[in-house]
Amino acid sequence: MLDLTGKVAFVAGAGSLGEGWGNGRATAVLMARQGAKVFGVDINEQALIDTAAIMEREGHKNWAWQRCDLTSNDDVKAAIDACVEQFGRVDILVNVVGGSVPGDPVSLGVDAWDAQMDLNLKTAFLGCKHVLPIMLRQFEAEGKGGAIVNVSSIAHMSHQVGGRVHVAYAASKAGLMAFSRSTAIAYVKKGIRVNTVVVGMMDTPTVKTRITKQLGVSADELNANRNAAIPMGFMGDAWDIANAIVFLASDEAKYITATQLVVDGGVTAAR
Repeated sequence: MLDLTGKVAFVAGAGSLGEGWGNGRATAVLMARQGAKVFGVDINEQALIDTAAIMEREGHKNWAWQRCDLTSNDDVKAAIDACVEQFGRVDILVNVVGGSVPGDPVSLGVDAWDAQMDLNLKTAFLGCKHVLPIMLRQFEAEGKGGAIVNVSSIAHMSHQVGGRVHVAYAASKAGLMAFSRSTAIAYVKKGIRVNTVVVGMMDTPTVKTRITKQLGVSADELNANRNAAIPMGFMGDAWDIANAIVFLASDEAKYITATQLVVDGGVTAAR
């Protein structure tokens, strides 16, 4: 089940902010455990070095990484070219990059709005722009294209997150959902599947660091408040997201495209 042997996965956002398991790091490592050759990129070089140390410790030989500003067209193209040079192909593209900045249309600065659109939406666009031609060539040569998994957020379903308004984050993550569905249908007859994992309130280093700073609360207080807001009574973690991503990227999901897998402990259904 979920055997990725022989597949090459390009994981955008394969590092993690601080110690521990972020969504991208867990996804990269889980794909390697399932047999994939993994090319990881991130803007944070030290985070990639830390991920590489885990790969080495676990004995994964088919792993490579490159620092990449995923909002830069030139950087993304160069990284994907390096992946193809290293491993010969790209079978899986995972876009895990993202982040939130609070604000309504008046309080949010124009630069902050633009940065959110770049970080949460443009990154997926650029990854697809440069990977899709590779997958198309593979489909024409072998009858096998590839799978793309983008990572969105339940924030696009609500105007507030924890009492904070995030118009740019909500809009960009909603845009990512529409982008994924539209791209999926554009390539549905070309052997390429595109799906979205919709993330709820997760206990990851990136989220914890960002939100504790935004709210000015302790990590313990943040955890208690977030756990209480979830019907299941607890937050998910990076492995919950990684498992969902690996499933959608695997051959077991060969009949699934243009859809969303919500991983939120029941939050959206209970709202």
